[in-house]
Amino acid sequence: MSTTENRAENAYEKEGQKNKQPMSRGIPSKEAMWLPAFYSEEVRKFEDDEGKPTRNVWKIEEVLKFVFPPKYQETYYKISVALMQALAANKGRLEGKDIGQLIKEKGFSKATLYNRVLPRLKRVGMIRLKRATEEGKNKKHMPMEIELSKTFANYLLKISDSFLAFIDDVRTR
Repeated sequence: MSTTENRAENAYEKEGQKNKQPMSRGIPSKEAMWLPAFYSEEVRKFEDDEGKPTRNVWKIEEVLKFVFPPKYQETYYKISVALMQALAANKGRLEGKDIGQLIKEKGFSKATLYNRVLPRLKRVGMIRLKRATEEGKNKKHMPMEIELSKTFANYLLKISDSFLAFIDDVRTR
């Protein structure tokens, strides 16, 4: 065994056992959200100097920056904004023909929408994807429906409420 192979093998060993995967390089980008510093210029103020939330509401364009930061993923951000605006204009639901029309009107890449933007929005819980079911048809060729989902908000609310409960518990001891 060469020295290079031996070093590579040792790099994967941990506590005498061989680990088949290399050591982690951090959070996979598919599973990460962009959270800039809360005092950053990129985030509109959301609390006053005493830590109380302000009454302003972020628009969907501002919320989407956390999922597709335009600084790093400008194309995905633009597509997601157009998609959310189309969903808002159609009472929260788009059918296959509407999706095709959106792609044609905006000149977006169909592959980028279907392979990058939709899976990410689904994974974070902003949208729900459905396919019309017909017996005997291939699933890929069934018309797709996109609808808004509250899962994203509920997920973040649960995290937020849990942390606020922790703070209240600590301060009341």
